Amino acid sequence: MSTEAIGIDIGGTGIKGALVDVDSGELLSNRIKLPTPKGGRPDDIVQTVQQVISQVPKLGEGTPVGVCFPAVVQHGRTMSAANVSDEWIGLAAEDLFEKGIGRDITFVNDADAAGYAEAQFGAGKDRRGLTIMTTLGTGIGSALIYDGRLIPNAELGHLELDGHPDYERHASYAAMEREDLSWKAWAKRLQKYYAYLEKLFSPDLFIVGGGVSKHYQDFFPLLDLKTEIVPAKFRNNAGILGCASLAAHGAGLRHRVEAEHAVAKTNA
Repeated sequence: MSTEAIGIDIGGTGIKGALVDVDSGELLSNRIKLPTPKGGRPDDIVQTVQQVISQVPKLGEGTPVGVCFPAVVQHGRTMSAANVSDEWIGLAAEDLFEKGIGRDITFVNDADAAGYAEAQFGAGKDRRGLTIMTTLGTGIGSALIYDGRLIPNAELGHLELDGHPDYERHASYAAMEREDLSWKAWAKRLQKYYAYLEKLFSPDLFIVGGGVSKHYQDFFPLLDLKTEIVPAKFRNNAGILGCASLAAHGAGLRHRVEAEHAVAKTNA
């Protein structure tokens, strides 16, 4: 498996990337960040990703590239779109990026990438059982990790709860800011959310990410949960780290399969 990979994290406002040491989880280059093109249309975003990659140093021919995106990603297609153009919905996005970049990529959901980073290098490292990571921001992103393995596309922010058909609109950090809620009032909404996740999944650990996680001491003590809850170690770099690590693992698997096929052909 390659020990270096590039991670590209696409968001509604910015696209950022860096070279990552996937053994340690450390950035090996400065983080490059460019604004997400207005409207978030596919061709414009692909072009910006090309620009980010071109500025990452030590880009070798075989350097794995991981790209994470704010959508459900199923078999290389983006099945939803958050804070980007609706043109992404149902699009063969992985193929589009690979043609635009000129190399194979590993393409994943952004919350999944962040959760994987925390499981490999951060607050969930070496934890057994089921870890649920949630990112509290514009919405509520989520990732399920079981014994270090990613279970993709868990869209737990969209649960119907307490009369709200899409609970993230009621309990996200954006809702707190929009409605000017106190920590106590917001924590009541979070309590219902996390208690419901406990009822559904019986997790062993909650990890809370997003920018508000740096203020965890203001709202964690207001929650009454059976499950241990901890703040994420990585914030703005989690997506970069996670998708780079997944790309490196995927590249290692592809190389093993190719080697096995070559041996099989030789022995035939």
